[in-house]
Amino acid sequence: MSKAKIEAYFAREGSFKEGVNSLRALALQTEVKEELKWGAPVYTLGGKNVFGIMAFKSHFGIWFFNGCYLKDPGNVLENAQEGKTKAMRHWKFIAADDIMADNVLAYMTEAIENQKKGLIWKPEKKKKTNIPSDLLQVLKKDQELKKAFNKFTAYKQGEFCEYIETAKQLKTKQSRLEKIIPMIREGIGINDKYRKT
Repeated sequence: MSKAKIEAYFAREGSFKEGVNSLRALALQTEVKEELKWGAPVYTLGGKNVFGIMAFKSHFGIWFFNGCYLKDPGNVLENAQEGKTKAMRHWKFIAADDIMADNVLAYMTEAIENQKKGLIWKPEKKKKTNIPSDLLQVLKKDQELKKAFNKFTAYKQGEFCEYIETAKQLKTKQSRLEKIIPMIREGIGINDKYRKT
């Protein structure tokens, strides 16, 4: 990554220029490598993202990629996108004067140490789709149908399975199975008609 592009980022005029440059000066006191990713400075260790600096319309800040492992004694970290991200934490500032250098440097250092320890959030593996016995029998008998079913994403396979499993009566299960077989052959997901815009 061109050093010139990183320098250009920090040279940009804006209400938070002083603040992002103060955060950068602290980051550069540590052992991380400065890179530009997603149009913003990101600080890495051994090729792994540790933290980044970003300016927004109403604030600027530092985000920690595995911030969920930080002790956060100042209770300053927020979940970057509530409900969407599990690991990332964001420390927001409104003015350069809000930056307490020793505290910020302590958080950065802890994030680096956590990276060295391997404290990295790993998303939970998705559970394997549990195929209802009725559908499983049909798939075992018909290899072409099985191939077509396997072309669907795990999510769409799960929708087919749930559709059959939620039927309370055997007769309903059978009619639902008969309904989805041609859909599977044609590559049409059970809820595709609702996804179209």
